[in-house]
Amino acid sequence: MTSRKIVNVASVPKRSPFRYPGGKTWLVPLARKWWKSLGRKPELLIEPFAGGGIIGLTASFEDFADHVILVEKDPDVVAVWKCICSGNYPILCNRILTFEVSEENVRRTLADESQCIEEMAFRTIIKNRMFHGGILAPGASLMKSGENGKGLKSRWYAKTLSDRITAIGKIRHRFTVIEGDAIDVMTTYKDNSNAVFFIDPPYTASGKKAGSRLYRYCDLNHSALFELAASLSGEFLMTYDDAEGVRELAMRSKFDMELVAMKNTHHAKMTELLIGRNLAWSRQDTRLHRQPEFNFDE
Repeated sequence: MTSRKIVNVASVPKRSPFRYPGGKTWLVPLARKWWKSLGRKPELLIEPFAGGGIIGLTASFEDFADHVILVEKDPDVVAVWKCICSGNYPILCNRILTFEVSEENVRRTLADESQCIEEMAFRTIIKNRMFHGGILAPGASLMKSGENGKGLKSRWYAKTLSDRITAIGKIRHRFTVIEGDAIDVMTTYKDNSNAVFFIDPPYTASGKKAGSRLYRYCDLNHSALFELAASLSGEFLMTYDDAEGVRELAMRSKFDMELVAMKNTHHAKMTELLIGRNLAWSRQDTRLHRQPEFNFDE
């Protein structure tokens, strides 16, 4: 395994409406190489832990897959994807564009318990933009000073959000959104040789605590996930935190591994593992561009 030099990836289009902890914008250049290495465009790209969905979005916008299935268990996150892909995204965009940011308005919005999909989606966008670090898990709190002392307005780019949502909405026919369990959906499609999988589970393997802090649904049987990945008829690319237990699972399954260098929010150097059946394609270019982990999209 090799670890490459860290290079900023400012040229990668930011398409997700989410600021997502553990977001994978830095992986987009590698994902493109992966898709090109397949030799043919897959009928399906399945993202079983969708979150901000940047890999699925890139596949659709850049025509690397005929159709994308986004799977997400968190009902708040699902609400945003369902609202966009149902065609009701103009309602969400209008709410975003006309919202006046103040602590009173934010708290009033968050206190609303409406189960209307558009209202749930808007609340999620507010949480994602106004909570510290974009974290949606229980216990997350509102930003205080924010960037440059701008407080709650620090990350509220209404037109940018509206433009991204509108762009996704216009190609919504290329997406299917499933609210459900990643393992269940992967099992449903495991015998489909025309499906490929991008697998990015929460960071909870080997006793890691980040997943429980960052995500509402973080419990996962990692051994079962690796066993399922080994049984997939289609190709897959998996990303994991670099931990001894993860390496053991990968070696047990006889998977290939590749280290990717990155930085955390404190600029400490870290590595993340790419895992697949054969990652030779990822080692052909040692000057790939990537951005630090937790460097959220604007």
